[in-house]
Amino acid sequence: MAPTSQRRPRLLAAGVAALSVVVSLLAAPGVAAAPTGTAAATAAGTAASGMTAVAAPAAACGDGADALVTGSQSSGFTTAYRGRTVYQGSSYIDAIRRGISALTPGRTSQEKVSVMASAWIGNNAIDLPSHTSFEVCGTLDTGYVAGRGAIQAVGVEDVSIPYLKVTGAPYFGLRFADVHGLHLGQIDMRTTRGIGIRFERDLPGSTNVRMDSVYASGVPGHAIETWHINGLTIGTVTARNVGESALLIQGTSNATIGTVDGDNVATGTGYATFRMANANGPNITVNHVKSRGGGRGVFCVSNSRGARINSVDLANNGNNSILIENCSDITIAGGTVNGGGEVRLAARTEFPNNRNIHITLRVDNTSVRESPCGENTTWTLTGNGTRNVC
Repeated sequence: MAPTSQRRPRLLAAGVAALSVVVSLLAAPGVAAAPTGTAAATAAGTAASGMTAVAAPAAACGDGADALVTGSQSSGFTTAYRGRTVYQGSSYIDAIRRGISALTPGRTSQEKVSVMASAWIGNNAIDLPSHTSFEVCGTLDTGYVAGRGAIQAVGVEDVSIPYLKVTGAPYFGLRFADVHGLHLGQIDMRTTRGIGIRFERDLPGSTNVRMDSVYASGVPGHAIETWHINGLTIGTVTARNVGESALLIQGTSNATIGTVDGDNVATGTGYATFRMANANGPNITVNHVKSRGGGRGVFCVSNSRGARINSVDLANNGNNSILIENCSDITIAGGTVNGGGEVRLAARTEFPNNRNIHITLRVDNTSVRESPCGENTTWTLTGNGTRNVC
Protein backbone atom coordinates (compact mmCIF):
# COMPACT_ATOMS: atom_id res chain seq x y z
CA MET A 1 0.00 0.00 0.00
CA ALA A 2 3.01 2.29 0.41
CA PRO A 3 3.33 3.20 -3.32
CA THR A 4 -0.34 4.22 -3.45
CA SER A 5 -0.08 6.49 -0.42
CA GLN A 6 3.04 8.15 -1.89
CA ARG A 7 1.37 8.95 -5.25
CA ARG A 8 -1.73 10.68 -3.87
CA PRO A 9 0.00 13.95 -2.83
CA ARG A 10 1.64 14.19 -6.25
CA LEU A 11 -1.66 13.70 -8.08
CA LEU A 12 -3.36 16.22 -5.81
CA ALA A 13 -0.56 18.72 -6.32
CA ALA A 14 -0.72 18.29 -10.08
CA GLY A 15 -4.47 18.82 -10.08
CA VAL A 16 -4.17 21.96 -7.96
CA ALA A 17 -1.43 23.30 -10.22
CA ALA A 18 -3.49 22.70 -13.35
CA LEU A 19 -6.52 24.38 -11.83
CA SER A 20 -4.44 27.36 -10.72
CA VAL A 21 -3.16 27.82 -14.26
CA VAL A 22 -6.73 27.86 -15.61
CA VAL A 23 -7.85 30.37 -12.98
CA SER A 24 -4.86 32.64 -13.63
CA LEU A 25 -5.50 32.57 -17.38
CA LEU A 26 -9.15 33.51 -16.91
CA ALA A 27 -8.20 36.33 -14.56
CA ALA A 28 -5.48 37.75 -16.81
CA PRO A 29 -6.52 40.91 -18.68
CA GLY A 30 -6.99 40.49 -22.42
CA VAL A 31 -7.18 36.70 -22.29
CA ALA A 32 -10.39 35.28 -23.72
CA ALA A 33 -12.14 32.30 -22.23
CA ALA A 34 -11.16 29.01 -23.79
CA PRO A 35 -13.49 27.60 -26.46
CA THR A 36 -16.11 25.24 -25.12
CA GLY A 37 -15.12 21.63 -25.40
CA THR A 38 -11.46 22.17 -24.51
CA ALA A 39 -9.94 20.81 -21.34
CA ALA A 40 -9.36 24.34 -20.06
CA ALA A 41 -12.96 25.35 -20.57
CA THR A 42 -14.20 22.19 -18.88
CA ALA A 43 -11.92 22.68 -15.90
CA ALA A 44 -12.81 26.37 -15.62
CA GLY A 45 -16.52 25.64 -15.73
CA THR A 46 -16.14 22.92 -13.11
CA ALA A 47 -14.15 25.25 -10.85
CA ALA A 48 -16.72 28.03 -11.22
CA SER A 49 -19.94 26.14 -10.63
CA GLY A 50 -19.87 22.43 -10.97
CA MET A 51 -20.50 21.54 -14.60
CA THR A 52 -21.39 25.08 -15.83
CA ALA A 53 -19.36 26.20 -18.86
CA VAL A 54 -17.77 29.65 -18.96
CA ALA A 55 -19.17 31.81 -21.79
CA ALA A 56 -16.59 33.61 -23.91
CA PRO A 57 -16.87 37.40 -23.55
CA ALA A 58 -17.38 39.57 -26.62
CA ALA A 59 -14.08 40.69 -28.08
CA ALA A 60 -13.18 44.33 -27.50
CA CYS A 61 -12.57 46.51 -30.53
CA GLY A 62 -9.07 45.81 -31.81
CA ASP A 63 -8.70 42.41 -30.18
CA GLY A 64 -7.38 39.66 -32.43
CA ALA A 65 -6.66 41.91 -35.40
CA ASP A 66 -4.62 40.50 -38.28
CA ALA A 67 -4.12 43.97 -39.73
CA LEU A 68 -3.95 47.08 -37.57
CA VAL A 69 -4.19 50.72 -38.70
CA THR A 70 -2.81 53.27 -36.24
CA GLY A 71 -1.74 56.90 -36.23
CA SER A 72 -3.38 60.25 -36.90
CA GLN A 73 -3.72 62.88 -39.58
CA SER A 74 -1.00 64.95 -37.96
CA SER A 75 1.53 62.16 -37.40
CA GLY A 76 0.68 59.90 -40.36
CA PHE A 77 -0.67 56.37 -40.49
CA THR A 78 0.88 52.94 -40.16
CA THR A 79 -0.65 49.66 -41.23
CA ALA A 80 0.81 46.42 -39.89
CA TYR A 81 -0.20 42.92 -40.94
CA ARG A 82 0.68 40.36 -38.27
CA GLY A 83 3.50 42.58 -37.05
CA ARG A 84 4.91 43.43 -40.49
CA THR A 85 4.56 47.03 -41.67
CA VAL A 86 2.77 47.17 -45.01
CA TYR A 87 2.02 50.91 -45.17
CA GLN A 88 3.37 54.15 -43.75
CA GLY A 89 2.16 57.48 -45.03
CA SER A 90 -0.24 60.37 -44.77
CA SER A 91 -3.34 58.84 -46.46
CA TYR A 92 -5.98 57.40 -44.16
CA ILE A 93 -7.88 55.70 -46.97
CA ASP A 94 -4.70 54.16 -48.39
CA ALA A 95 -3.74 52.85 -44.96
CA ILE A 96 -7.16 51.18 -44.63
CA ARG A 97 -7.14 49.73 -48.13
CA ARG A 98 -3.63 48.39 -47.65
CA GLY A 99 -4.78 46.63 -44.49
CA ILE A 100 -7.60 44.93 -46.38
CA SER A 101 -5.43 43.95 -49.34
CA ALA A 102 -2.75 42.53 -47.00
CA LEU A 103 -5.11 39.80 -45.80
CA THR A 104 -4.50 36.30 -47.11
CA PRO A 105 -5.63 35.98 -50.76
CA GLY A 106 -8.19 33.27 -51.40
CA ARG A 107 -8.88 32.77 -47.69
CA THR A 108 -11.84 30.63 -46.67
CA SER A 109 -12.22 31.96 -43.12
CA GLN A 110 -12.32 35.47 -41.73
CA GLU A 111 -9.31 37.66 -41.17
CA LYS A 112 -9.69 40.94 -39.34
CA VAL A 113 -8.75 44.57 -39.97
CA SER A 114 -8.97 46.91 -36.98
CA VAL A 115 -8.71 50.63 -37.60
CA MET A 116 -7.62 52.30 -34.38
CA ALA A 117 -7.07 55.70 -36.00
CA SER A 118 -9.71 58.39 -36.55
CA ALA A 119 -9.66 60.57 -39.68
CA TRP A 120 -11.45 61.49 -42.92
CA ILE A 121 -11.45 58.99 -45.77
CA GLY A 122 -12.25 61.67 -48.34
CA ASN A 123 -14.71 61.09 -51.17
CA ASN A 124 -13.99 57.37 -51.25
CA ALA A 125 -15.63 54.00 -50.60
CA ILE A 126 -14.20 51.03 -48.72
CA ASP A 127 -15.06 47.68 -50.36
CA LEU A 128 -15.04 44.57 -48.20
CA PRO A 129 -14.26 41.20 -49.81
CA SER A 130 -15.46 37.79 -48.62
CA HIS A 131 -14.25 36.39 -45.30
CA THR A 132 -13.36 39.80 -43.89
CA SER A 133 -13.98 41.34 -40.49
CA PHE A 134 -13.55 45.12 -40.55
CA GLU A 135 -13.97 47.44 -37.59
CA VAL A 136 -13.24 51.04 -36.70
CA CYS A 137 -12.33 51.64 -33.08
CA GLY A 138 -12.06 55.41 -33.57
CA THR A 139 -14.31 57.48 -35.82
CA LEU A 140 -14.55 57.11 -39.59
CA ASP A 141 -15.36 60.52 -41.09
CA THR A 142 -16.75 60.14 -44.59
CA GLY A 143 -17.10 62.00 -47.85
CA TYR A 144 -19.56 61.60 -50.72
CA VAL A 145 -19.52 59.11 -53.59
CA ALA A 146 -22.79 59.05 -55.56
CA GLY A 147 -24.61 55.72 -55.34
CA ARG A 148 -22.01 54.12 -53.09
CA GLY A 149 -21.49 53.50 -49.40
CA ALA A 150 -18.62 54.74 -47.31
CA ILE A 151 -18.29 51.02 -46.51
CA GLN A 152 -19.87 48.45 -48.80
CA ALA A 153 -20.02 44.73 -49.46
CA VAL A 154 -21.59 43.48 -52.68
CA GLY A 155 -21.55 39.92 -54.07
CA VAL A 156 -19.61 38.50 -51.10
CA GLU A 157 -20.01 36.18 -48.13
CA ASP A 158 -18.95 35.97 -44.47
CA VAL A 159 -18.41 39.66 -43.70
CA SER A 160 -18.44 41.28 -40.25
CA ILE A 161 -18.31 44.85 -38.98
CA PRO A 162 -18.15 44.36 -35.20
CA TYR A 163 -17.65 48.05 -34.32
CA LEU A 164 -18.15 51.23 -36.29
CA LYS A 165 -18.71 54.91 -35.60
CA VAL A 166 -19.27 56.92 -38.78
CA THR A 167 -19.72 60.65 -39.30
CA GLY A 168 -19.70 62.96 -42.32
CA ALA A 169 -21.93 63.25 -45.39
CA PRO A 170 -21.94 59.96 -47.33
CA TYR A 171 -24.45 58.91 -49.98
CA PHE A 172 -24.94 55.73 -47.92
CA GLY A 173 -23.13 55.07 -44.68
CA LEU A 174 -23.16 51.31 -45.32
CA ARG A 175 -24.27 49.68 -48.57
CA PHE A 176 -24.95 45.98 -49.20
CA ALA A 177 -26.34 43.67 -51.85
CA ASP A 178 -26.00 39.97 -52.64
CA VAL A 179 -24.18 39.41 -49.34
CA HIS A 180 -24.54 36.11 -47.51
CA GLY A 181 -23.54 35.80 -43.87
CA LEU A 182 -23.27 39.43 -42.71
CA HIS A 183 -22.83 40.54 -39.11
CA LEU A 184 -23.07 44.15 -37.99
CA GLY A 185 -22.23 44.59 -34.32
CA GLN A 186 -22.23 47.96 -32.54
CA ILE A 187 -22.95 50.54 -35.25
CA ASP A 188 -23.11 54.29 -34.48
CA MET A 189 -24.07 56.63 -37.34
CA ARG A 190 -24.16 60.42 -36.93
CA THR A 191 -24.22 61.54 -40.53
CA THR A 192 -25.64 64.59 -42.27
CA ARG A 193 -26.51 63.21 -45.69
CA GLY A 194 -28.19 60.23 -47.32
CA ILE A 195 -29.24 56.91 -45.78
CA GLY A 196 -27.50 55.16 -42.93
CA ILE A 197 -27.64 51.46 -43.94
CA ARG A 198 -29.00 50.45 -47.34
CA PHE A 199 -29.60 47.02 -48.90
CA GLU A 200 -30.07 47.59 -52.62
CA ARG A 201 -33.37 47.08 -54.45
CA ASP A 202 -32.12 46.39 -57.97
CA LEU A 203 -29.33 43.91 -57.20
CA PRO A 204 -29.60 40.29 -56.01
CA GLY A 205 -30.85 39.78 -52.47
CA SER A 206 -29.00 38.81 -49.31
CA THR A 207 -29.29 36.01 -46.74
CA ASN A 208 -28.37 35.42 -43.11
CA VAL A 209 -27.98 39.04 -41.98
CA ARG A 210 -27.55 39.95 -38.32
CA MET A 211 -27.39 43.39 -36.70
CA ASP A 212 -26.80 43.64 -32.97
CA SER A 213 -27.26 47.34 -32.16
CA VAL A 214 -27.65 50.26 -34.56
CA TYR A 215 -27.79 53.88 -33.37
CA ALA A 216 -28.56 56.69 -35.81
CA SER A 217 -28.72 60.41 -35.09
CA GLY A 218 -29.36 63.22 -37.56
CA VAL A 219 -29.46 60.95 -40.61
CA PRO A 220 -31.62 62.77 -43.23
CA GLY A 221 -32.90 59.58 -44.89
CA HIS A 222 -33.69 56.18 -43.39
CA ALA A 223 -31.52 54.87 -40.60
CA ILE A 224 -31.90 51.36 -42.09
CA GLU A 225 -33.56 50.43 -45.38
CA THR A 226 -33.59 46.80 -46.49
CA TRP A 227 -34.60 45.11 -49.73
CA HIS A 228 -34.71 41.39 -50.46
CA ILE A 229 -33.24 39.80 -47.32
CA ASN A 230 -34.15 36.23 -46.44
CA GLY A 231 -33.11 35.69 -42.84
CA LEU A 232 -32.70 38.93 -40.87
CA THR A 233 -32.02 39.26 -37.15
CA ILE A 234 -31.84 42.65 -35.43
CA GLY A 235 -31.30 43.34 -31.74
CA THR A 236 -32.03 47.06 -31.36
CA VAL A 237 -32.44 50.05 -33.66
CA THR A 238 -32.33 53.46 -31.95
CA ALA A 239 -33.06 56.52 -34.07
CA ARG A 240 -32.96 60.15 -32.95
CA ASN A 241 -33.91 63.07 -35.19
CA VAL A 242 -33.85 60.90 -38.31
CA GLY A 243 -35.52 62.27 -41.45
CA GLU A 244 -37.28 59.13 -42.67
CA SER A 245 -37.75 55.67 -41.11
CA ALA A 246 -35.78 54.21 -38.24
CA LEU A 247 -36.28 50.78 -39.83
CA LEU A 248 -37.86 50.20 -43.25
CA ILE A 249 -38.01 46.60 -44.45
CA GLN A 250 -39.12 45.68 -47.97
CA GLY A 251 -39.26 42.37 -49.74
CA THR A 252 -37.75 40.86 -46.61
CA SER A 253 -38.79 37.53 -45.08
CA ASN A 254 -37.95 35.44 -42.03
CA ALA A 255 -36.98 38.33 -39.78
CA THR A 256 -36.70 38.54 -36.00
CA ILE A 257 -36.38 42.06 -34.61
CA GLY A 258 -35.99 43.07 -30.99
CA THR A 259 -36.68 46.77 -30.37
CA VAL A 260 -37.18 49.68 -32.77
CA ASP A 261 -36.99 52.96 -30.84
CA GLY A 262 -37.57 56.29 -32.59
CA ASP A 263 -37.74 59.85 -31.27
CA ASN A 264 -38.57 62.63 -33.75
CA VAL A 265 -38.34 60.26 -36.69
CA ALA A 266 -39.98 60.93 -40.10
CA THR A 267 -41.39 64.32 -39.14
CA GLY A 268 -43.55 65.76 -41.91
CA THR A 269 -43.28 62.63 -44.09
CA GLY A 270 -45.33 59.52 -44.80
CA TYR A 271 -42.64 57.32 -43.26
CA ALA A 272 -42.67 55.78 -39.78
CA THR A 273 -40.41 54.68 -36.96
CA PHE A 274 -41.10 51.12 -38.20
CA ARG A 275 -42.36 50.55 -41.73
CA MET A 276 -43.03 47.42 -43.79
CA ALA A 277 -43.64 47.93 -47.52
CA ASN A 278 -43.45 46.50 -51.03
CA ALA A 279 -44.59 42.92 -50.46
CA ASN A 280 -42.61 42.53 -47.29
CA GLY A 281 -42.87 39.23 -45.42
CA PRO A 282 -43.83 36.70 -44.43
CA ASN A 283 -42.60 35.43 -41.05
CA ILE A 284 -41.72 38.76 -39.44
CA THR A 285 -41.59 39.07 -35.64
CA VAL A 286 -40.94 42.35 -33.84
CA ASN A 287 -40.79 42.38 -30.08
CA HIS A 288 -41.33 46.09 -29.40
CA VAL A 289 -41.77 49.39 -31.23
CA LYS A 290 -41.42 52.67 -29.33
CA SER A 291 -42.05 56.00 -31.04
CA ARG A 292 -42.26 59.57 -29.80
CA GLY A 293 -43.35 62.48 -31.98
CA GLY A 294 -42.11 62.59 -35.55
CA GLY A 295 -44.28 61.12 -38.30
CA ARG A 296 -46.02 57.76 -38.11
CA GLY A 297 -45.28 55.18 -35.45
CA VAL A 298 -45.99 51.91 -37.28
CA PHE A 299 -46.86 51.65 -40.99
CA CYS A 300 -47.65 48.54 -43.05
CA VAL A 301 -48.38 49.06 -46.74
CA SER A 302 -48.39 47.70 -50.29
CA ASN A 303 -49.24 44.04 -49.93
CA SER A 304 -46.96 43.30 -46.98
CA ARG A 305 -47.92 40.26 -44.98
CA GLY A 306 -47.18 37.83 -42.20
CA ALA A 307 -45.96 40.03 -39.33
CA ARG A 308 -46.45 40.05 -35.57
CA ILE A 309 -45.54 42.99 -33.32
CA ASN A 310 -45.65 41.88 -29.70
CA SER A 311 -46.04 45.35 -28.21
CA VAL A 312 -46.00 49.05 -29.08
CA ASP A 313 -45.47 52.24 -27.07
CA LEU A 314 -46.50 55.15 -29.28
CA ALA A 315 -47.09 58.73 -28.18
CA ASN A 316 -47.73 62.06 -29.90
CA ASN A 317 -46.95 60.91 -33.42
CA GLY A 318 -47.46 63.73 -35.91
CA ASN A 319 -49.05 61.46 -38.52
CA ASN A 320 -50.95 58.19 -37.97
CA SER A 321 -49.86 56.44 -34.82
CA ILE A 322 -50.52 53.22 -36.73
CA LEU A 323 -51.49 52.86 -40.38
CA ILE A 324 -52.19 49.44 -41.89
CA GLU A 325 -52.99 49.76 -45.59
CA ASN A 326 -53.42 46.79 -47.97
CA CYS A 327 -51.71 44.24 -45.71
CA SER A 328 -52.57 40.71 -44.60
CA ASP A 329 -51.94 38.46 -41.61
CA ILE A 330 -50.77 41.26 -39.35
CA THR A 331 -50.96 41.11 -35.54
CA ILE A 332 -50.27 43.84 -33.01
CA ALA A 333 -50.54 41.88 -29.79
CA GLY A 334 -50.50 44.64 -27.18
CA GLY A 335 -49.25 47.99 -25.99
CA THR A 336 -50.36 51.60 -25.86
CA VAL A 337 -51.08 54.58 -28.07
CA ASN A 338 -51.40 57.96 -26.41
CA GLY A 339 -52.25 61.08 -28.37
CA GLY A 340 -50.95 61.85 -31.82
CA GLY A 341 -52.54 60.75 -35.07
CA GLU A 342 -55.27 58.16 -35.36
CA VAL A 343 -54.92 54.41 -35.48
CA ARG A 344 -56.13 53.62 -39.00
CA LEU A 345 -56.89 50.65 -41.20
CA ALA A 346 -57.16 51.84 -44.80
CA ALA A 347 -56.93 50.51 -48.36
CA ARG A 348 -56.11 51.69 -51.86
CA THR A 349 -57.65 50.12 -54.93
CA GLU A 350 -54.43 48.95 -56.62
CA PHE A 351 -53.77 46.29 -53.95
CA PRO A 352 -55.97 43.71 -52.21
CA ASN A 353 -57.88 44.93 -49.17
CA ASN A 354 -56.65 44.34 -45.61
CA ARG A 355 -57.16 40.74 -44.49
CA ASN A 356 -56.63 38.93 -41.18
CA ILE A 357 -55.64 41.97 -39.13
CA HIS A 358 -55.69 41.43 -35.35
CA ILE A 359 -55.08 44.36 -33.02
CA THR A 360 -55.00 44.47 -29.22
CA LEU A 361 -54.29 47.98 -27.86
CA ARG A 362 -54.98 50.58 -25.25
CA VAL A 363 -55.69 53.81 -27.14
CA ASP A 364 -56.03 57.12 -25.32
CA ASN A 365 -56.52 60.68 -26.54
CA THR A 366 -56.75 59.79 -30.21
CA SER A 367 -59.14 57.92 -32.49
CA VAL A 368 -59.35 54.46 -34.06
CA ARG A 369 -60.82 54.14 -37.56
CA GLU A 370 -61.28 51.30 -40.05
CA SER A 371 -62.30 52.44 -43.54
CA PRO A 372 -62.98 50.54 -45.70
CA CYS A 373 -63.83 47.44 -43.71
CA GLY A 374 -61.21 44.74 -44.01
CA GLU A 375 -61.67 40.98 -44.19
CA ASN A 376 -61.55 39.16 -40.85
CA THR A 377 -60.41 42.10 -38.73
CA THR A 378 -60.45 41.67 -34.96
CA TRP A 379 -60.11 44.54 -32.48
CA THR A 380 -59.49 44.30 -28.73
CA LEU A 381 -59.43 47.89 -27.55
CA THR A 382 -59.33 49.69 -24.23
CA GLY A 383 -58.74 53.33 -23.32
CA ASN A 384 -60.70 56.52 -24.04
CA GLY A 385 -59.97 56.77 -27.77
CA THR A 386 -63.01 57.16 -30.01
CA ARG A 387 -63.73 54.19 -32.26
CA ASN A 388 -65.17 53.83 -35.73
CA VAL A 389 -64.43 50.23 -36.67
CA CYS A 390 -66.27 47.45 -38.49
